[in-house]
Amino acid sequence: MRPVRSALAGALLAALSLAGCGQSSPAASPAATTAATPSAGTVSTPSAAGFPVTVEAGNGSVAVARRPERIVSLSPTATESLFAIGAGPQVVAVDDQSNHPADAPKSELSGFKPNVEAIVAKKPDLVVIANDTESLVASLGKVGVPVLLEPAATKLDEAYDQITDLGAATGNVDRAAELVAGMRGQLDEIAAAAPKDAKLTYYHELDVTPYAATSTTFIGQVYGLFGLTNIADKAPDAAGGYPKLSAEFVAQADPDLIFLGDTKCCGQSKDTLAKRPGWSKLSAIENDRVVPLDDDIASRWGPRVVDLAREVGDAVQKAATGG
Repeated sequence: MRPVRSALAGALLAALSLAGCGQSSPAASPAATTAATPSAGTVSTPSAAGFPVTVEAGNGSVAVARRPERIVSLSPTATESLFAIGAGPQVVAVDDQSNHPADAPKSELSGFKPNVEAIVAKKPDLVVIANDTESLVASLGKVGVPVLLEPAATKLDEAYDQITDLGAATGNVDRAAELVAGMRGQLDEIAAAAPKDAKLTYYHELDVTPYAATSTTFIGQVYGLFGLTNIADKAPDAAGGYPKLSAEFVAQADPDLIFLGDTKCCGQSKDTLAKRPGWSKLSAIENDRVVPLDDDIASRWGPRVVDLAREVGDAVQKAATGG
């Protein structure tokens, strides 16, 4: 999801206002669900035995009658999760921002400016989205296309829950459970290995505006695993979790660590930060503690959050030991 980063912050704020997702359950009554109708030519497989199933998503109870074989993902995070749980062969198209894994069937479809006709042309039997832009759920519902809304997670448990939802909705329950268990275990291991008594402060930059993320956000909770103190928590107008900071605020806070989530979109680095007014003498810059992150990994809440945590853990270990 690589729009201009300020646009991303706005999109995240909008996404966080949506309802969270829930667990799967036995099929509910038609009146309370969105029925899934397979496209013509869909063939049931042995793994279809667990259907029908109802998933509690951001758009309510979504009933999936049969194992979907033509999934369209308009969420880069959902795309990563679908492939990670083994549902890749069921995915026929992903949006133009889905770039992982490399072999995902990328298309011209957009999750930011959805085209209902173009989506329907893919003959989907399930569409997964992160934002109900332009009332997409209702629009697709009118033409009988079921939609699973899995909005931006605000905490790790929500991310795990969404993977569980996708497993239930696609007939990959066991693989989803394995993925979640693996993520939990790896995150616990990475966090346990990092020193917690260094009392380090940090700043995570979303874009060059600069927007930041507080401890109440999903990414803030990842940093929280390492006992770090977030300078953005004391920012004015931090409501919503993504405050716009001033250069002076960051300079005065002088964080021990700076994590950049705007390296690919905006070409930011330790050198570009040093050119900002009042930043050249920041501790993080002088001590070489500016950590460039992969923008995609730093802005998604799927399986690669483990990779993000590993980078944070390594940076914390280095800073705490003076390396």
